[in-house]
Amino acid sequence: MNILNLLDVLEDELENGKPVPIIGKTMIDKEKSLSIIRDIRLSLPEALRQAEMIKKERQRILAEAQKEAETIVKEAEQHIKALIDEHEITQKAYQQSREIIENAQESAKQIRLGAKEYADELLQEVEQYLIEQLQIIKQNREELNVAKR
Repeated sequence: MNILNLLDVLEDELENGKPVPIIGKTMIDKEKSLSIIRDIRLSLPEALRQAEMIKKERQRILAEAQKEAETIVKEAEQHIKALIDEHEITQKAYQQSREIIENAQESAKQIRLGAKEYADELLQEVEQYLIEQLQIIKQNREELNVAKR
């Protein structure tokens, strides 16, 4: 069972508890509730593993972007050398080489920025998911603590 299903089961347990007259509290099955909480704890590492996978994917994307940028720069440098070898068009070669390098650097920058934004969006989604889950767990624990009293 995933965390959301377990939380639904816990919520049902809390909502379907037997009301205790006069004091306005609800009686629940403590063992069942604790069992559900244990299952939630056991399910949490999967979400954390997913966050780790996203982090590794981000690093892979950044490394790939860096490699592609280096390839573009090397190709530009090779192109520059070839143009320099042609005596008649040396001036034009210098100009084109500068443009190629600038374009390559801009392309590399855009690739890196895109990869970083993508990875950040994924991490933000996981972070929001984990925050929501922690809030639900805290709320449920508070409700359990209130029910103990």
